[in-house]
Formats: sequence, C-alpha cells, structure tokens
Amino acid sequence: MQEDLVKKITANPKYQELVSKRASYSLLMTVLMMFAYYGYILTIAFNKAWLGTKLGEGVTTSVGIPLGVAVIITTILLTGIYVRRANSEFDDLTQEVVKEAQQ
Repeated sequence: MQEDLVKKITANPKYQELVSKRASYSLLMTVLMMFAYYGYILTIAFNKAWLGTKLGEGVTTSVGIPLGVAVIITTILLTGIYVRRANSEFDDLTQEVVKEAQQ
C-alpha cells in the first residue's frame, strides 16, 4: 500500500514541478546568501583598510559595521522571502499532490 502511494506521488507531474521549482529556488537563495556572506568575509580578508574607513567627520563608526549589519538583515530578508514562497506556492503544490495521490 505504501509503495503504491509513493509511486503515485513520484509519477505525478505536479510533484515533478514542485521538486524542480523548489530545488532551483533553493539554489538561487543559497547563491544570493553565499554572495552576501562570503563577499563580506572576502572584503574583511583583502580590504581591511576600506572597512576601517570612518563614515564621516566626527563619526566613530566605520564602513564595516553597517556592512556587517546589512549581511544580517540580508539573511533575515532572504529567509522571510523563502518562507513566504514555501508557505504559499510550495505548500499548495504539496497539498495538490497529496490529494491526487489519495484518490
């Protein structure tokens, strides 16, 4: 019985669509996050002087602090964007696949 259900699900074109969309979207989000994170780390490694540049006359904060905060905010935003799409489009497709498999 369980094997039949698995075969029904994997044969469903909507399941194939779900797997494809989710994989490509996850890859895109991963690349964006890695670009932000490793870009910041590489900047620390190869351009410390620029990160240490003061933001303005009489300001004690350097360029590196807002960039570090931007990496954290980017992480939060990308996570929120992914969760929003997962909870709508991906969950809807999952429910359709399960419903069709149970018929």
